[in-house]
Amino acid sequence: MSKVIYALVLAILSSLSCCAQEFLGMAVYETKTSVAELSNSITVDNNNITPEVKKRIEERMKKMFEKTFVMYFDKAQSIYEEEEKLDAPVGDQQRAGMRMMSSFTGGGGKHYKNLKTKNFRIEKELMGKEFLVSDSLPKYEWKMTGETKQIGQYLCMKATAIAPASKSDFRNFKPKSPEEQEKTKEAPRTTNFFNRGEMPENLEITAWYTPEIPVGHGPENYHGLPGLILEASAGRTVILCSKIVLNPKERKEIKIPTKGEVVTQARFDEIMLKKVEEMQQMFQQRGNSNGVRIQR
Repeated sequence: MSKVIYALVLAILSSLSCCAQEFLGMAVYETKTSVAELSNSITVDNNNITPEVKKRIEERMKKMFEKTFVMYFDKAQSIYEEEEKLDAPVGDQQRAGMRMMSSFTGGGGKHYKNLKTKNFRIEKELMGKEFLVSDSLPKYEWKMTGETKQIGQYLCMKATAIAPASKSDFRNFKPKSPEEQEKTKEAPRTTNFFNRGEMPENLEITAWYTPEIPVGHGPENYHGLPGLILEASAGRTVILCSKIVLNPKERKEIKIPTKGEVVTQARFDEIMLKKVEEMQQMFQQRGNSNGVRIQR
């Protein structure tokens, strides 16, 4: 009899282990970034521009920061990717520019995380060249606040952390004050882009996670809480989960990205910032009459 019971226990444990390995979830996230400060700081160096044109520029800027992502996850891994949109056909050069702008604003590429190995990989395309950003996951010192709120059907708990800001994520670009800008004493069209504003050193992160889905995943590089992160905010950007499907019928294999030149996050930031400076110099050499100036 004891052998029969032992066999049953082994079968149950095997079944539970199998179910745990096969667990898969899908979450849809919407990102929004407040562009009010940036919009008010934009001056187009063209005296003939109309308020209507300026409004269209601001609306396009706002749309550029609004994105939809889909994340598939199991207990250990996740893949987070911007949802494809059926836009009007564009040329190769314009498409490359759009992908670069997408990288500036938190999108583009496939974003893979592995909670067991504590690393991430992101496929990024920059000016026609593919990069594979491979590095260790950031370590968040989460502080539980005890606050709760409902997001959809899930009860969520609040946690906060302070973390270094990405140097290549222009969602956090902060224009300098008029006094700070005055110190440069340079003409708008010849002023270095980075002299007109600054990137913060650190950001305060607020996350809302649900213990009802006990996985340590979240959007982008957010992770490390005892439940799926359904909302995360840092700086001007809010990422909110709008849909969750657990064990979907159409299962998606979580594949580790492999395309591109392998670089660290710090190295990729250096490359991207250098490309921004090169683009600025190119526009200056062309004498672009529609140059953009940042001011307050």
